[in-house]
Amino acid sequence: MKIKPLGDRVLIEDIEETEQMKGGIVIPDSAKEKPQEAKIVAIGTGGIDDNGKKIKFDVKVGDLVLTAKYGGTEVKCGDNEYKILNASDILAIVG
Repeated sequence: MKIKPLGDRVLIEDIEETEQMKGGIVIPDSAKEKPQEAKIVAIGTGGIDDNGKKIKFDVKVGDLVLTAKYGGTEVKCGDNEYKILNASDILAIVG
């Protein structure tokens, strides 16, 4: 199955941080913060402004980005988990 976002939405894959043990304490998955760094997997067709002109994306497939902490909709495709979110939920490009 292939996922193609529509409009001004993007498909991202979260980049999980490696588990760190501080003082020998293991932090359970439920207590970890949601990752904010992600990789762009696919982009939509682009938004349309009030004058009917197409708005180009500032990101491209493969970019590493910082996203809003709780934005987007989680989707599962095969064994992979992705998130679909609006382009406005992308805060910055990393690197």
